[in-house]
Amino acid sequence: MEDGVYAKMNHMKINSRTKLRQNVKKIIVFSILLIVLFVVLNLTGFSKHVKNFFFLISSPVQKTFWQAGKSVSDFFSGIFEPATCKIELNSLYLEKEELLGRIAALAELAEENETLREALNLELEKEFQMMLVRLTSKDVFHDSILIDKGEREGISSGQPVITGQKVLVGKIGEVYENFSEVILISDKESSFDAKIIESEIYGIIKGEGNFKFYLDLIPKDEEISKGEAVVTSALTGVYPQGLLVGEIETIDKSDANPFQRAGITPFFNIKNLDYLFVITEF
Repeated sequence: MEDGVYAKMNHMKINSRTKLRQNVKKIIVFSILLIVLFVVLNLTGFSKHVKNFFFLISSPVQKTFWQAGKSVSDFFSGIFEPATCKIELNSLYLEKEELLGRIAALAELAEENETLREALNLELEKEFQMMLVRLTSKDVFHDSILIDKGEREGISSGQPVITGQKVLVGKIGEVYENFSEVILISDKESSFDAKIIESEIYGIIKGEGNFKFYLDLIPKDEEISKGEAVVTSALTGVYPQGLLVGEIETIDKSDANPFQRAGITPFFNIKNLDYLFVITEF
């Protein structure tokens, strides 16, 4: 009887294994058929709806692999591409800055050479010993500017400062080691002898501040006109004679005053000043 039970159990095990093998075979065959069908659908012109059905079924799997692949791609592109682009951009930026620096340097050199050329054309080097300087800042509240030369270059207080066109700008005030202050002729403390070229009439230039000045102490009986040019005089020796100052813009004449005075428009524009000359000897 026990032999019958064991035989029955063995038979059941065999049947189970057989069914399991058959099921596995069916699954494999079915899977292969699905794969083949999927490939055929992609390679042929089957209905979009049919393809869509299979795409819909496979989309979760495709999405998983796509996201994984995309993540890997993004990871490596995030490491290499931006880094490479950043290096290239930095390199281009440095090249651009270098070129701009060279252009700026050439522009400054050209401007400096132009200033020197103008001075040579006027033969200023034959009249004075001069030093080329550059304006570094402007103090619009005190009618003064700063230049890039100082004690180290031999600049001294009181030295005249002019443009390359022989226009008087002012004189050296406070001197520092590497830069100097230039007191403009429009400063309220500024005064010096001058004359009107056409009529040889003398007077004194006095600063009003805010880049304005006038020619004072002009004899009342003298006839002066707007537009006449004014230059420095050598009467007091503050400045060399013949430096351009400005032209008459207004005339103030009163019966109660024994002198008349004229408002002067300067020959230089503070906004356009860049390179100047300091007259070291005259």
